Amino acid sequence: MAAATRTHTYTTDMAALGFCGQWFILSCDTKFTAIHTKKARETFVFDCSTAEKRPKNTKTDSNSDGGASEETGNDKVLAFAVSPSGKLVALTDDSKRLVLFSCEDSWKLISVRWVVRRCTSLVFSRAEDEVLVADKSGDVYSFSVASPQREGELKMGHLSMVLAVTMSPNDKFVITADRDEKIRVSHLRSPYNIQSFCLGHRQFVSALLVPSGHPHWLLSGSGDGTMKLWDYESGRRLQSWDLKESEETLSSEGDEEKKPTVCRIISSPGGRHVAVQCERQSVVQFFSVDQEQLVERCSLSLPLCPLDVTFDPDGRLWVLMDSNDAPLQTYTHTQDSWQRDAESPELSRVTEALKPHWETLEASARSGFSFDHLQKGNFDNVTLYLQKKQQRLEEQQEKRKKSEQKPNGTKKSKKEMPSS
Repeated sequence: MAAATRTHTYTTDMAALGFCGQWFILSCDTKFTAIHTKKARETFVFDCSTAEKRPKNTKTDSNSDGGASEETGNDKVLAFAVSPSGKLVALTDDSKRLVLFSCEDSWKLISVRWVVRRCTSLVFSRAEDEVLVADKSGDVYSFSVASPQREGELKMGHLSMVLAVTMSPNDKFVITADRDEKIRVSHLRSPYNIQSFCLGHRQFVSALLVPSGHPHWLLSGSGDGTMKLWDYESGRRLQSWDLKESEETLSSEGDEEKKPTVCRIISSPGGRHVAVQCERQSVVQFFSVDQEQLVERCSLSLPLCPLDVTFDPDGRLWVLMDSNDAPLQTYTHTQDSWQRDAESPELSRVTEALKPHWETLEASARSGFSFDHLQKGNFDNVTLYLQKKQQRLEEQQEKRKKSEQKPNGTKKSKKEMPSS
C-alpha cells in the first residue's frame, strides 16, 4: 500500500520527509535520498549538483525569472511530490530542473526537464498522467508523465506567488493557494473556468490538503496562525482553528504576539488522523473525523522543533529534528495519545543509512526558517491619518496664539482714525 500523496511546499534550504510505498524519502540541500524500510535495498541518492545541466538552447534561457542566469541556481531541492500509487516521484530544484523517477522495487531516472521559473509546489494527478508545477511568479504548468520529454504547458496563473497546489481526487479540480491569502478552485481541463474561491485567511496560504477519505473537504493552513476546513466546490468555510489558542503552541522563542505559520498538514493512510505542524513550534497537533466534522484530539510535545513530519504506510508518525542524539523518531497512536516507539528495525535501517548525510542535514537545519520573507506588514492607515490630523490642528492653534499675542503696531482701527 502506498502512502498518501505528499507534496512539499517551497522549502528552500530546509529538510523534508516523505514516503513512497515502503521507501523513506529525505530531501536535504542538493540531495534526494530514498531508503527501503522493509528490505535490504541499496540506498538511492540523487545529487542535483551533479545532475544534467540545462542545454543552452532551451526556452528558459530567455530568463524570465527576474533576469537570473543559469549559474545563479544552487541546485538545492525546492519541492517534491509522490504519486498516489507510490510508483512515481517528481522533484524540482533551484536550478530549474524538473526530475521524474519511477520507484517500485528499484529507482530509475525517467527524465530531466526544465521549468521556466523556480517552482514552489508539485502534485500528481490521480490518474498519474501529469504533474502540475506551481512557480514563484504565480503560474501553474502541466508536464506529461506519459511523454516524459515533452515541455510543460501553461495551465493557469495567479497575480502573486503560488505557494501550494493540490487536486481533487477525481481530477476535476485544481486547487491553488497564493501569497495574497486566496485559495482558488479551478476546473482542471478548463482552468479559466473558476469553480469557487475559499476566502478568509489574513496572511499567505502555505499548506493545502484534501484529506484521505473525504474527497469534498479541503484543509488549509496559513501564516495567520489558523487552519480552516472548507467545502471547496462551494467555497464555504466549515470550521476554523486558531492554532495559538493552546498554551502548548506558544512560540519557543517566547514571542507571544507572532502568529505561528502552518507549514505541514498531512493525513494518515485512510484519513484517520490529521497532523498539523507549525513553524518554530515544538508541538504537533492532531485532529480526527467525528460525525462528519474535524475534531482536535491531542498534541504531541517534542523536545525540539521538528524540521518535518510524515506518516508511513502503517500510520506511524516519523519526525525529523535537529538533534545529534536522535534526529529521527517514530510515534505510534495508542488509545488517545501518541507514544514514542522503542528502536525498530525500520528506524535503525534508515538512521544507519542516513549517517553520511547528517552533516548536510545539520547545516540545513541551521539555515533558518523558510516563511519569514512571506509575512506581510500590517499598516494602520487610519491611526496614522488621525495622528497627522491632530498634529496639524495643534500647529494651527499654536499659530493663532502667536498671532493674537503680537502688538497691533502702527495700524489703527477705524474707531481710532480721525474724522475728516
